[in-house]
Amino acid sequence: MTGAEYSTLVAMYVAGRFGERGLKVYREVRIGKSIIGKNRCIDVFCVAEQDNKAFAIECKFQESVGTVDEKIPYAIDDLRALPMAGCIAYAGKGFSEGVLHMLRASPHAAYCSPGTGQAHSTADTRELDHLLAMHFGWWDVLVAGRRPVEMPEGADARDGREVKGIEDEAEAPSTLGFAFHDVRDE
Repeated sequence: MTGAEYSTLVAMYVAGRFGERGLKVYREVRIGKSIIGKNRCIDVFCVAEQDNKAFAIECKFQESVGTVDEKIPYAIDDLRALPMAGCIAYAGKGFSEGVLHMLRASPHAAYCSPGTGQAHSTADTRELDHLLAMHFGWWDVLVAGRRPVEMPEGADARDGREVKGIEDEAEAPSTLGFAFHDVRDE
């Protein structure tokens, strides 16, 4: 797979996964200058028109050992200098352990290896899904399948146990085995 093919695969995945949310996905959009003064071309450019937010995705695919290791530190620095939100999406088996560590540790990088035609989240796309969700405020993507915590009826919010007939907080039982003492009363 070439770098351009990987970028198209990521763009198609993002469009399929988040298009129903009104996200428009574009390929190869020119945005300003890089940190070395070259014209910058963003691989995948995402725009949520309803709230006028955008997100840039630079794509790095490396199937065999090569020169990409030398390019990753520059790519991360260049992305940090971009005056908008974005990340590096990466996949492939050709990254050195050192560069993989750098990518995994970076808040500006996300592993993403979707299948052709894929439009649902998997372990191979979850990192990019989460970065997009955090940027665009799609909290349901982050809490998918989870239920919110709710206090049972009759429970006391101070310690989560049922407390009946206690009006004064000092009389409430403590979960740690000692009474509540408020120094503001002294």
